[in-house]
Amino acid sequence: MRQRHKIFFTIIVICLLTLPVMAKTNQNNTRMVPISFAQLAKQAKPGVVNIQTEKIIQGGGRVFKHFYGQPFGGNKDPFQDFFAPFFNQRAQDRKESSLGSGFIISDDGYIVTNNHVIKDADQIKVILHDKTEYEGKIIGTDPMTDLALIKIKAKNLTPLKFGKSSETPVGSWVVAIGSPFGLEQTVTAGIVSAKGRILGSGPYDDFIQTDASINPGNSGGPLLNLDGEVIGINTAIIRSGQGIGFAIPSDLATGIIDQLTEQKSVSRGWMGVAIQNVTGKLAKYYGIKETKGVYVAKVYEDDPAAKAGIKVGDVIFSINDKPIASSRDLTLTIGSSSVGEMVKVKLIRDGKEKIFKVKLGKRPDQNPETKGIIDGYDSFGFRLKQMDAKIAQKFGYPENIKGLVVIDIKADSQAAKTDVHQGDLLLEMNRHKIETIEGYQQYLNMTKKGGLVQLLFRRGNSHVFVASLEKP
Repeated sequence: MRQRHKIFFTIIVICLLTLPVMAKTNQNNTRMVPISFAQLAKQAKPGVVNIQTEKIIQGGGRVFKHFYGQPFGGNKDPFQDFFAPFFNQRAQDRKESSLGSGFIISDDGYIVTNNHVIKDADQIKVILHDKTEYEGKIIGTDPMTDLALIKIKAKNLTPLKFGKSSETPVGSWVVAIGSPFGLEQTVTAGIVSAKGRILGSGPYDDFIQTDASINPGNSGGPLLNLDGEVIGINTAIIRSGQGIGFAIPSDLATGIIDQLTEQKSVSRGWMGVAIQNVTGKLAKYYGIKETKGVYVAKVYEDDPAAKAGIKVGDVIFSINDKPIASSRDLTLTIGSSSVGEMVKVKLIRDGKEKIFKVKLGKRPDQNPETKGIIDGYDSFGFRLKQMDAKIAQKFGYPENIKGLVVIDIKADSQAAKTDVHQGDLLLEMNRHKIETIEGYQQYLNMTKKGGLVQLLFRRGNSHVFVASLEKP
C-alpha cells in the first residue's frame, strides 16, 4: 500500500513539472513567466527590419551655421566677405545618416515605422533579417501620432499580426525587437509598466510604458505580446530615466495605418472647439455635481460646433453616450471618429443638460490659431510665414509691409536650386499679389501640374528678383 502511494505521488510530481510554463492559471487567468523567449523571437524575427536613412543637410547644417554663419551676431557680419573664401569650403552640403526599425505587415512589402525615422529622408534602405536590402518608398505619414507607412518591392515576406493593446493589461510580458544603436535583430523583454501615458508630444498621446529595454534605433520596431502579436510600436525613450520606454498602442495605430494604406493620408474628425478640463471651481460655478467633463473655452467660427449651436461656457460630459472626463478623452474620441460622422454631444449649459448633434468636419492640418504659417514645406520646398511686425523688424522690413517670409528651404528641392534665401519676402505669384497663406495656396492651386510659376521676391529695402519654378 505504501509503495502504491509512493508511485502515485511520483506521478503527480512529474505531471506538475511538465505543465507548460506559459499556461494560464485557473485562479486569475494570468500568464506565468516563460522559461524562454527563444521560440517567440525566432517566430517574429523575419517580420522585423532595420531601416537606414540618408538626408542632405544644406550648408553644413545647424551646427556649422552657429559657429561659422554669424560669429559676431547681428544682421550682417562685417568680416563675412573677408572670411568667405575660407568658410565656403567647409559649407558644402553634407549627408546625415540615421538608424531605425520597422516591421512588415503584408507579404508584398508594406512596412510600419515611426515618422521621425524617415522624415525628410532622401534615401531609405530597408534591411531584412537575412541581410537582403531594398529601397524603401514612403506611402504616407502621420506626424501627429509619429507613424509612417513605407513599401519595398518584394514578395512572400513574413508579416507580423496586430493584437489588441486594450486587451493587454499592465504587468503583461512583452518583447521588443529592433536595431538599438544599429545592432540589428536585438531582442529584449519586460512587462507593460503602465498605459495611457501622456508625454506632451501631441494631441493623441496615449502611450504604453514598458521596461523592456528600448534604445535609439529601436524606434519603429514592434512591441509583442507572448502570442507574437504587435500590441505597440516602440517610439520614445526618456534619456534621463533608465528602463523606461514608450510605444504607440496598436489600437490607435491600426486605424491610422489603414487610412495610410488606402488614401496615403489621415483624416480626423473635428468639432472646432478649444477646451480645458473642468476644475472644482468651474464645476461649482456651472452647477456640476462632479469635476468631470471639458469646458468649451472657444468655438471657432464656421466650424462644426459653431454650426451645431455649441457656445463658449458649455461643459461637454458625453459624446455618443461615452463619458468624457477630460480634454484628452474628447480629443481622442473625436480624433478617432470619421469625417462627416454625426455625433451626439451632451453638455451642461446654465445648469441644464442639453443635447446637440454635431456633424464632424475634417481636422485642419494646423491649429486655427496659427493659420499664418505653413506647417512643413510646400511643393517647391519653401516654408513660408505670413509677415508680421516682429518678423519685419527682425529682417529689416517696414512694419506695414505685407507678404510671406521664407523661414526655411528644404535641401535638395526646387527651391534650394534658386537664388532665394531665408528672410526673403514673397510679394507676387504670376503677377498676383500675395499677402496671406490662403492666397498663396489659392493661386498655386490654379496652376496646372508642370505649369510655370513665377514668384516675385524682395530682399531688404531695394533688391527685387524673380524665381521661376515648375509646379510638381
